[in-house]
Amino acid sequence: MNVAMLVLRLVVGLLFAGHGSQKLFGAFGGAGLEGTAAGFDRMGLRPPRVHAMAAGCAELGAGLLLALGLLTPLGAALVIAVMTTAVIAVHARNGLWNTDGGFEFNLTLIAAAFALAGAGPGSWSLDHAVGLEIAGAGWAGAALGAGLLGAIAAAIGDRLAHRGSGHGAHPHPA
Repeated sequence: MNVAMLVLRLVVGLLFAGHGSQKLFGAFGGAGLEGTAAGFDRMGLRPPRVHAMAAGCAELGAGLLLALGLLTPLGAALVIAVMTTAVIAVHARNGLWNTDGGFEFNLTLIAAAFALAGAGPGSWSLDHAVGLEIAGAGWAGAALGAGLLGAIAAAIGDRLAHRGSGHGAHPHPA
């Protein structure tokens, strides 16, 4: 079980951290903060730089927490928040399947994060090394709830920014 949890944490965590690094620093062929902000602006996310910074920091932080197995429910909550925000802002209108721009991949990451919060990071983790026993159904539910609330807060903030900027409802990309 320990090797399975380690592999899951490392793959999901490091790829998620890499995705955040693309947004923040332009690593791994990413657009960097300015390019990400410009993309978010085209999607209608306001203010775009704030959204880009928040998404990049959340992805980098969540990925590192999961990879290290440190404060695992917090890392899971951040993954859930970012992926739910992506579903709300971009993918939901396209349906489930990724081939149509849908949210199947986002949902897969949400499920993996939820499972990690529930099962725990395993004994090959920093949580275990420092004696943190923060796993189980309650922690998984808390991570899911916090992630969903974070995404809702981001959506409300975006709507309020649109009202304050004189823009109507923002367009979603196809």
